[in-house]
Parts: sequence; structure tokens; C-alpha cells
Amino acid sequence: MPQIGRLEETGKAEEPYRLLDPADVVIEPVAEWFAELQACSKPATTIRSYGMDLLRWYRFLWTLEIPWDRATRADARDFTRWLQLADKPVRLHWRYQKFGLPPGGIPRQSRPDRGTPNPLTGKSGPGTKYAPTTRAHCETVIRTFYDFHCDEGGAGPLLNPFPLDRSRHSRKAQAAARPNAHHNPMEVFQNERKGRYRPTVPKRIPKRIPDELFNALFAALNHNRDRALLAFWVSTGVRAEELLTSKARDAHPGQQLIGVTRKGTREYQEVPASTDAFVWLRLAQEEAWRNGVPRGRNQTLWWTLRRPWRPLNYDAARAMFNRANDLLGSNWTLHDLRHTAAYRMARDPELSLTDVQWVLNHAHLSTTEIYLAASQDEIVEQLIAHHARQAAGKLPAPRPPAPGYNAASLDILFGRS
Repeated sequence: MPQIGRLEETGKAEEPYRLLDPADVVIEPVAEWFAELQACSKPATTIRSYGMDLLRWYRFLWTLEIPWDRATRADARDFTRWLQLADKPVRLHWRYQKFGLPPGGIPRQSRPDRGTPNPLTGKSGPGTKYAPTTRAHCETVIRTFYDFHCDEGGAGPLLNPFPLDRSRHSRKAQAAARPNAHHNPMEVFQNERKGRYRPTVPKRIPKRIPDELFNALFAALNHNRDRALLAFWVSTGVRAEELLTSKARDAHPGQQLIGVTRKGTREYQEVPASTDAFVWLRLAQEEAWRNGVPRGRNQTLWWTLRRPWRPLNYDAARAMFNRANDLLGSNWTLHDLRHTAAYRMARDPELSLTDVQWVLNHAHLSTTEIYLAASQDEIVEQLIAHHARQAAGKLPAPRPPAPGYNAASLDILFGRS
């Protein structure tokens, strides 16, 4: 598919992003929806995420020369099929986009093959196809976009090309003004807002970094700033971008607290951190101040390591983390540090699950409960130990049957000699 059109970051608070067509003209229907999202208190990062999905849909329409308000459900079905079969476009580095490709073409990446599990971590890297989560998110965004214009009327379409599931067309669903309008309190809630073309997203257990691998990853870092970042991420459980927004006034070593701005709600919260994290932070600050980094309570807490001094952003922090991954041959992500912290806290019997929910800033306790399950490595280790005990004949003897049961019949039923 031609990479035409683009999502532009404006730097304006009233219009953080805008979608441009191939002629660099603002697409007004998308601009109206972005204004609606901002009025609903959606952050700029959410608008950017939605804009990337709409750009993918508009490129599909531009290639087929279909106006956005004339798209049919057959076009939506073909777009869904294309997402399942098409390869993701290869994103060129900004250096190649600016100066052109080298004579030998794009350099071969040193990372493992895309989509294959990493031998050290067991995690699969990004595949060549669009993931089910990406396709599901894209379907939800486009369906919501058309729902907005269908409700507003005017120049918008009369029919949403991305309909709901066919089960919503029953008589009961048509009579209901909202999903689960006639819900029985004795039954679980049904997902009546599922789109017809929304793929099934598999449930994944969050991956944590084992202690021995985390120690190796920590040892691969070369700067005190990077060590302080990892120590805070793995002890507080905050998101990577949340920690990067902290100022110098937000660090309180005496109370062992650090303040962050939460994603989504944008509320300010002070969370506890380990003592080691504040030790590494102090070492990093002394080193940065000697090099000439600006000082002040209102200055950012995390700076780049080279001049000109700039606040550390998420892309630079991820690049730092990936360099440590390359030394070990692993493919951990910054979000895996949050999973690791959540797993450690949730498995502590002295810490209640509601406390962990508060630290992680989860809206629902069910989200925190997923960290109570044992990791895949622990399950495999326990099963191997079980097979070893079975081979050695060290399995515990079966309990005697309850009164009223014939022991000989139970032996025949369960295959015991």
C-alpha cells in the first residue's frame, strides 16, 4: 500500500495532531473527531494512537479511490482481510529518510528473526504481519469514528461500514437502548459492543524478568543515570513515560517517595521506591551536575548524557534499554519492568492486593489479579520436579477412601495396581 498522507504533530495544545491527505490538506472529518476526543479529556497520546489507525484506513480508501463517507461494509470487510494478509511496512530510520539509503541498501538488523521466540527470554519479537491486538484496536477506532459522524448527521454517512456483531441484531438487542439493558444480575455481563470484524485477541500472561536475568541486564548498563532509571522502574512499577515526567522537586529520598504524573487520569501521585534507586539517582545527579546539567527544583530529573542537554524522552530511554538487550541477546521491553515489579509485589504475602492496585494505578482489581498467577518458568519447573518425583517413586501415597467407598473399585477406576 502506498505510504501516502501523514499524521502531523503540531505542538499546539488545542490541536496536538492532525491528519493530512496526500496533498497536505487537513482532513476535516478527522479534525472534528479529534476535537470531540479532546473534549472528552482524552490525552494527546490517545489522539495520536487513534490517528495512526485512521491513517491506515484512509490509505486503503485513497488507494481504491473511495470517499470516506461512501465506504460500504464490503469495503470494511476487504480492509479487514487485507490487515490479516498484508505485511507491515518497513519503517526506515530517520537518517535514511533524510539522507537516502546507503549504496548496499538497508543494513541487515542484528536482532533475531521477526516473530520467532527469543532463546533467552522466550518472548516472540514483532512479526511481519499485523498482530491481533493491532487489528482489534484498528477496528474499534474506525467503528467509533463512524459512530460519531453517524450520530452527528450532516455530511457524514448514514450507515457505519464497521457494524456490530450479528448477535446484536436479535429482537432483544434491537429493543435495548444500550448494551446489557436487560442484564440478569445472576449472570455475567455479555460483550454486546463487539464489532463484527473484530478479531479474537488471545489472553497473554504478563512476562516478568527473572531475578538472575535482571541482575545481568542491570550489570550491562554503563551509566548511573540508566541504573537509577531501572531501579525506579522495577521498584515502583510506574510506567516508563510516567517516570520520565518527574521533576527534581518530585524526588524525596527522606520519605523514600517519588512523584509521577499518571497516564490517562493525569493525576499526580507519590509512590514509594527502593533505597537503592535513590542512591543511584544521587550518583547520577552529582555526575550530571559536574558536567554542566542545569540545576533547579523545576528542572527535569532525567537528562541526556551529551550536549546539548535535553530532557530524556521515551524513545531515548528505549534505545538505552535496547543497547543493554543487544549485549545479552534478549528482547525485554521497558514495560516488562512494570510487569516484574507488579509480580514481585503481588506475590508478597505481606502486601495486600489492594495496595498493589493503588501502586500500579489500576482502575479495576481484576487487572491486578493477573499477576497472582505463576509465571511460565515456575510452572515448567514445578512440573519437571513432579515428573522427577514420579520417576523416583516419591509421590505421596493416595489418601484412604472416604467411608462407604470400596477401595478395590477405586483402584480399578483410577488405574492403580
